[in-house]
Amino acid sequence: MAGMRLPPEDSDLFPARPAAALDLISDDDRSVAADSWSIKSDYGSTMDDEQRHVDAAEVLSSCNFPAASDYSSDKDLPDANEVETSVLGSQGYWDAAYGEDLANFHEHGHVGETCFGVEVMEVLVTWTKNWCVSMWQGPNMADDKVCKSESSDSHRELSSWSVLDIGTGNGLLLQELAKQGFTDLTGIDYSEGAIELARSIALRGGFSSINFMVDDVLETKLERKFQLLMDKGTIDAIGQHPDGPIKRIMYWESVSNLLAPGGILVITTSNSTKDELLQEVENFNQRRLSAQDIDQEKNSKPAVFRYLDHVQTYPNMVYDGAEGSRVATIAFIRKSD
Repeated sequence: MAGMRLPPEDSDLFPARPAAALDLISDDDRSVAADSWSIKSDYGSTMDDEQRHVDAAEVLSSCNFPAASDYSSDKDLPDANEVETSVLGSQGYWDAAYGEDLANFHEHGHVGETCFGVEVMEVLVTWTKNWCVSMWQGPNMADDKVCKSESSDSHRELSSWSVLDIGTGNGLLLQELAKQGFTDLTGIDYSEGAIELARSIALRGGFSSINFMVDDVLETKLERKFQLLMDKGTIDAIGQHPDGPIKRIMYWESVSNLLAPGGILVITTSNSTKDELLQEVENFNQRRLSAQDIDQEKNSKPAVFRYLDHVQTYPNMVYDGAEGSRVATIAFIRKSD
């Protein structure tokens, strides 16, 4: 699962939701996919997804979310929780799509689409690399958000970062990060077809050291923590599931457990503005803080994210009478325990 799939025309930054995708799977397939969000992986049966749904639903129904944050709005769009459901939120859609991509790769050598387009990925990879280098060099360097380190130590600095790509799809993002000097790279996707495709493309490109595995971020089997989490459109697909609001609560709980203290979560989305994601993180933080009283006897602190930075260099274009970028990249840092 790699978020929104774009048409091949000149629409890298302004993807239209593919209406034709509705014809790819039947109503029965859609129903089965909606009821089968849990993956069937090589790692045995999944966690009790029904209980996780109950827990998240209780949180959703009981929360009095705070007012909008003080950050100025990027653009006037509906709230992220109001995104309409779509087949893009079903596993059946992605299994069918990556099955087709895998067949095309074996027959023609095509690697499939680049989520959000090549230009966005190039900006994202460079921006992420610069932040990781500056963070590794220390707080003073991290304040320089335009740091463009070209030192001989750059690859050594980047190789110290453990990276997890959530919803890796065809795995091209991890290949681009590997070219920059990252070496500890893992990609997960709940679609077995996506993982088979990613492994095949990586092997052909000489990136056999990248680790790919079938895993659902909402009920992950991973036990390690990573210093850098990349999400390029996966949160969008999760939000378009029929149980999107509940799934997104589960998403934030999961990524907070996967990200090491002091680590960075980088989200690239076309369905939420920067402000909407900031508000969603604020809501998550408030839920964790409200649980602090319960955890006091255990003398534990809740995991909390804080805003780090956002990409400001995606080109603005006029779309449907409005000027702006349909793609937003926001980075959050996980506070230390």
